[in-house]
Amino acid sequence: MRPVRRSDGVYLKCIRCGYEVKATAKDLKGYTISTRIVHTAKEKTVVISEDDIAKGLPVTRDVTCPRCGYHEAYFWMIQTRAADEPPTRFYKCRRCGYVWREYE
Repeated sequence: MRPVRRSDGVYLKCIRCGYEVKATAKDLKGYTISTRIVHTAKEKTVVISEDDIAKGLPVTRDVTCPRCGYHEAYFWMIQTRAADEPPTRFYKCRRCGYVWREYE
């Protein structure tokens, strides 16, 4: 029997005949039920291209690139967590192009 999630709970369903019975916590021990996450357009990955950098991303000299040790990087901030959390700051090294993030 395979667990199937319905709006009113979890059922065990026979894959051969289709028989269903409402499952209890004891019945589901050892099973995992997965849920497909669908991302909205606002949650998609942000890609910073060379054109965006040429248009004028700000530059900071207060960071050091973890890869090459250079002291200048472009930076931008994106709200990646809940609204009550501080935004995540991303950096891109001006010399080697390495991108890293900083959580506050």
